[in-house]
Amino acid sequence: MSVIEVKVPDIGDYKNVPIIEVHVKPGDAIKRDDPLVTLESDKAAMEVPAPEGGQVAEVLVRVGDKVSEGSAILRLTSDAATPSDTKSANPPSSTPPPPRTETAPEPQSASGPGEPPDTTKGAAPRTPLPLGSDFGRVHASPSVRRLARELDIDLTRLTGTGEKGRITKEDVKRALSGGAGGGSGIPEIPPQDFAKYGPIETKPLTRLKRLSGPHLTRAWLNIPHVTHTDEADITDLESYRKTLDAAAKEKGYRVTLLAFLMKASVVVLKEFPEFNASLSPDKGSLILKRYYHLGIAVDTPDGLVVPVIREVDRKGIIELSQELGDVSQRMREGKIAPADIQGGTFSISSLGGIGGTSFTPIVNAPEVAILGVVRAETKPKWDGAQFAPRLMLPLCVSYDHRVIDGALAARFTRRLAEILEDVRQLVL
Repeated sequence: MSVIEVKVPDIGDYKNVPIIEVHVKPGDAIKRDDPLVTLESDKAAMEVPAPEGGQVAEVLVRVGDKVSEGSAILRLTSDAATPSDTKSANPPSSTPPPPRTETAPEPQSASGPGEPPDTTKGAAPRTPLPLGSDFGRVHASPSVRRLARELDIDLTRLTGTGEKGRITKEDVKRALSGGAGGGSGIPEIPPQDFAKYGPIETKPLTRLKRLSGPHLTRAWLNIPHVTHTDEADITDLESYRKTLDAAAKEKGYRVTLLAFLMKASVVVLKEFPEFNASLSPDKGSLILKRYYHLGIAVDTPDGLVVPVIREVDRKGIIELSQELGDVSQRMREGKIAPADIQGGTFSISSLGGIGGTSFTPIVNAPEVAILGVVRAETKPKWDGAQFAPRLMLPLCVSYDHRVIDGALAARFTRRLAEILEDVRQLVL
């Protein structure tokens, strides 16, 4: 039996990430992969798992501390370790398990259940804050302080509604809607006592939804969304896909339409580079990206997650299909690292397996466009001599109107349809 020092494993490019929860205390018996602490970066909430089982001898961190890769978390008495003096639980010769991550496209904040709904408290004007503002002795958690800095909210001017006057994320969000700037003039929905009308049940949102909600709200409020729709005749493509899929099943994976959508999107993104771009922070320039990392929306039991498939332009349909299957499985099991959701240039949200005729996907800022597809439908189409049954796929492209105008969006979507209608163009 010996005491080992457990350290933060590889968490990507993040440094000085605040600890928002400590799950263990001295004397606790833990098993391999049990959560030790939860970190909250600007992209995800990450649980750091135990590298092996044992008993917690000493906890070296507390809520609010900031850690990076290699920071010591706790000391663990382990039966499996080789007897020696205190040593690291993550030696260079072994690969530690990745932190379990609850993710979102670019989540910024979360709020806890049970906080007061009083909308008269906490409102304050937004004023530009100096870089690195830490708000002195303000009674607020590190994640609330970071959220306030990102939204230019002065915490010193807020009245906290949390325990002992603590400023909560709900207080910050109320200040955002009650002050000048982004979100100005949007009143809060007044609270109601639903129980007086009949039986109710309160079900807390998952952490994933609480993280993604503010990001989606911010993207919707800041981006002037427009959605252009079109249809692609995928009759021939679907026949070819089924041929590939039949062979793939015998090897343990599937070939879906999504892989073809990804390859076709890259072809069109190269022809229309404005769609594979982001606005500069000062909104005066367009940053054109010469790489093609596509975010793919994945439905999980806890909510929507958008992993990024990298270098799509360098991969074929088979390789993409295998990677999609692997990524989707890891996402649903919660086994994904922060790097897996970073660096996307264009996103695709497919509801084809569920249904619908069209929808408006929300642009995944800082991207400027997103493709949404729903279920294909067989329709009669005139071929010049008669009506023939054709499988038509609805395409819904939402875009940032500050960057892309309607005519360009129409050309982009029509070109995408043309490529899907003639799969041979994917190899040109």
